[in-house]
Amino acid sequence: MYIFETSWEVCNKVGGIYTVLSSKALTMQNLFKDRVFFVGPDIWQQSEALDFVPTNEFSDWTNFVNNNSEIAVRVGRWQVPGGPLAILVDFSKLFNRKNEIYGDFWQKFGVNSLHGYGDYDDSSMFGYSVGMVVESFYRFYNLENEQVAAHFNEWQTAFGLLYLKAFLPKVATLFTTHATTVGRSIAGNNKPLYDYLPFYNGDQMSQELNVEAKHSSEKSAAHNADCFTTVSNITACECAALLDKKPDIVTPNGFEDDFVPKGAKFTAARKNARKILHNVANEIFGYKICENALFVGTSGRYEFKNKGIDVFIDALNIVEKQNLERQIVVFIMVPAWINHNSNQKSNFTTTPLMEERNDSVMNALRRNGFTNGEHERVKIIFAPVYLNGKDGVFKQNYYDLLIGFDLTVFPSYYEPWGYTPMESAVFAVPTITTNLAGFGQWNCPHFQDISNGIAVIERNDHNYFEAMSSVAEQIISFAEKTETERKTIAKKAQQITQKTHWDTFFDYYLKAYKIAFEKK
Repeated sequence: MYIFETSWEVCNKVGGIYTVLSSKALTMQNLFKDRVFFVGPDIWQQSEALDFVPTNEFSDWTNFVNNNSEIAVRVGRWQVPGGPLAILVDFSKLFNRKNEIYGDFWQKFGVNSLHGYGDYDDSSMFGYSVGMVVESFYRFYNLENEQVAAHFNEWQTAFGLLYLKAFLPKVATLFTTHATTVGRSIAGNNKPLYDYLPFYNGDQMSQELNVEAKHSSEKSAAHNADCFTTVSNITACECAALLDKKPDIVTPNGFEDDFVPKGAKFTAARKNARKILHNVANEIFGYKICENALFVGTSGRYEFKNKGIDVFIDALNIVEKQNLERQIVVFIMVPAWINHNSNQKSNFTTTPLMEERNDSVMNALRRNGFTNGEHERVKIIFAPVYLNGKDGVFKQNYYDLLIGFDLTVFPSYYEPWGYTPMESAVFAVPTITTNLAGFGQWNCPHFQDISNGIAVIERNDHNYFEAMSSVAEQIISFAEKTETERKTIAKKAQQITQKTHWDTFFDYYLKAYKIAFEKK
């Protein structure tokens, strides 16, 4: 059995799908040793992918492709646990016949690319090139008598699935949507999603929200895939309503903890992270914070409403008014639009922002009256950078900082799965999530308290202030616990994630492959 899996985030750390694929690679390697190929975009003309190492494997095929087609490929190893094979594809020449491709897929599948903009062209040409990669490899190595599956993640790769449907239908195809285009747009545009979900028309809403082309690609892939999957039950409902297609199976996101330090190394790593957080806080504030300050964090995409950053900041205002004995230092770690040409200091940000007066986080901090004065019990630092070790302030990767936190908070309104709270718990950091996050739903269908390690609070279309109060209550409750109690809670959080390892969750993918092959 050969498996080709593709995403815009293969060897390209952008968001959560990178975590999905890179963390399950080890399990896939153990099961299908070097018959798994991750295919990603070769967008590294000006630099180099940090986690891709070129090799000479399959050089006969790469020479053939590079000398006889519109695309160019490089084969190497993805530098993640398992060291899987990776193929990076340069699709730039396909732009020469972009309109021809769009016209062809309009005729074959009804994909409406007319109003595509932004990243639509890059994504579509990349997806198409992945289809060409799979077809070329299949024919070059005569895989007609082998079981071959091609797995496409998110709308960005939809054209690859449609390519195989049109030109190599013998390959079994799988399509996973991690969040529907229209669902994310509805939520992000302050429209109520959940109460009205059964009554929304996905096609009509895609036009209203100006995401028609992306939605059209996504919907076509979902309907043409041999197996259509999504990552949580809450997103499955979204797919049924907005894509007019119920997933064949839900494949929840797993995780591996191989990179989490153990024993004395864990203690040392946590101590080092806390030292860095202390030093950054002292530098930003201009005075020293208490040695026993409680470090609370949030992170992820800068989706102010969807990720619940609005609820979090408003909840912190409630916490501040409680006059707790212990200082709370909050780090909001979400990449934003930074100003590389400014050295202007701020008592909130680690890095200067572009158009700070229009920034949602900064406006929320000002609205709530935070000043980071020495008298305030709650102090807030906004780190608008990618934590990849090259931000110039922390100089650490995200996981190397995460291990130093006492608590994380992710009160999301829209969160198909929720890797951020899951990652926190893996690192023994208690966390707050919601019933609207796939991970929150999986962990506990009912609402629970932070004393259990993971707090799941209720969110819906209309309970903003109740959710805000619940978050504040959980933070206050945690802050008032003893050091011994907090350590017990941290262990509970980590124990919960033992059930989420890929060696358990990958069974869902094996079932998905079976569905695809049976249909084929």
